[in-house]
Amino acid sequence: MAHVRESIPQPTQGTAQGGVRPQGGGLAGAGLPGRIHLLGAGGAGLSGAGRVLAALGHRITGHDREASPFAAALSEAGVRIGFGPSAAERLPEDAELVVRSAAVSAEDPQVVEACDRGIEVIKYAQLVGRMCPAGRTLAVAGTHGKTTTSWMLHGALANVGGPAAGALVGGLHRDHGVNAVVPDPGGWFAVEACEYDRSFLQLAPTGAIVTNLEADHLDCYGSFAELERAFCRFVNSVDPQGLVVLGADVPDSLAEASRAPVLRMGIELHADLVGESRGVFRFGLRGPGWATPPVQLSAPGRFNVDNAALAVALAVGLARVAPASAARGVSEYPGAARRFEPWGEPGGVPIVHDYAHHPTELRVTLETALRAFPRRELHVLFQPHQASRTARCMDGFVEALRGMHRVVVADVYGARKHIDRMEGADAETLVTRLRRAGVDAVVGGAPREAAMELCAGLTKRSAAFVLGAGDIDQVEGDLTDAVALRFAEGR
Repeated sequence: MAHVRESIPQPTQGTAQGGVRPQGGGLAGAGLPGRIHLLGAGGAGLSGAGRVLAALGHRITGHDREASPFAAALSEAGVRIGFGPSAAERLPEDAELVVRSAAVSAEDPQVVEACDRGIEVIKYAQLVGRMCPAGRTLAVAGTHGKTTTSWMLHGALANVGGPAAGALVGGLHRDHGVNAVVPDPGGWFAVEACEYDRSFLQLAPTGAIVTNLEADHLDCYGSFAELERAFCRFVNSVDPQGLVVLGADVPDSLAEASRAPVLRMGIELHADLVGESRGVFRFGLRGPGWATPPVQLSAPGRFNVDNAALAVALAVGLARVAPASAARGVSEYPGAARRFEPWGEPGGVPIVHDYAHHPTELRVTLETALRAFPRRELHVLFQPHQASRTARCMDGFVEALRGMHRVVVADVYGARKHIDRMEGADAETLVTRLRRAGVDAVVGGAPREAAMELCAGLTKRSAAFVLGAGDIDQVEGDLTDAVALRFAEGR
């Protein structure tokens, strides 16, 4: 089999379809060839990069195993995407560069075909590193909260004046329905910096946020110590003339690793809560020599106070946005798709979806649910993500789900199966552990069957939460229709 060449390549010249040279605009996209093929094009990150590159004039094609909302949004932007099993003949004849997501293995038929043809193959993280503008990239990293904080940072930069800011985020903006925005030339670029596969080490940002740090992605790191070392390397990559903003729970080692000035929540930065209504908070933020007026958030959750505070701090401290303008920008942010996302109230039963797939994320999401729906029974449909994470975090999942009225556990979602080779656990094991803890839990099976099982246990007093980072979001239509029908019939 051909060897996959995935070193960080030097920029090459290329032309877009019709002989038009791609225009870089506010990004470094002009240094990439004109015809780029994306494998895993429907993924959260790669679809956004494809949207940006298409807007810059590159001819983008793609492939994915199945359709997704991200793929649909990319298709609407004019990108041709093929679906189904990968095959060598699906690689376009004129492709000049192939980019694969972390979910696509080096043995993928199109990757092998590209290597046989002498076409360069790189990972998504390497593509982002080449796209990001020097001196204007602001990267948001951390175990939890990256997507929300990235969009909040983009919102905080909206009123900076001058060139408009851009963004590349691993989640759709709930109002705008996109996961990427092309910046104006000279504009700031907010990027979600994922730690998986050490992707964020491809970046050289001017400013950075680290929201928090917990043991996760140990399938590729092996230990928390190695994960922490990678975050230290990420922080160390920030321009010494830039700024690093750290959440309250980030280890001191990251502050020590930074060559840039550091602002830390609880030390240089202080968020003062001034109000709350049904899980939505109001707060003020104080930093070195500045303070915001009260910030009324739109997105629920105490954790969003921290996300918003970090975004405001970087916008004010590095981009020189006025504190009141940055506060207004984050207050207007409605939330990302798949983050406490309302699916409606069919039959009078609220249904909410959240991407939560780590015990901490489950815990804070369900704490917010209890605040938002204080007089309802909480029914949860949870799709675990990765068999190895399910095994490693078993105790945390049980603790996070304890106290729920009923829990339906869908089959474990197994993206990146070619990488996730650690010992794993299945839905049956999690349900057994939940029952031992006194939780009314049941195995749901495949996503649609699990959704029907959730529906069957609902009453007029219920609120339903669908949690998970896999394909569980695809049950939205089936679930809401089933709940509406159930209560229309007076059950």
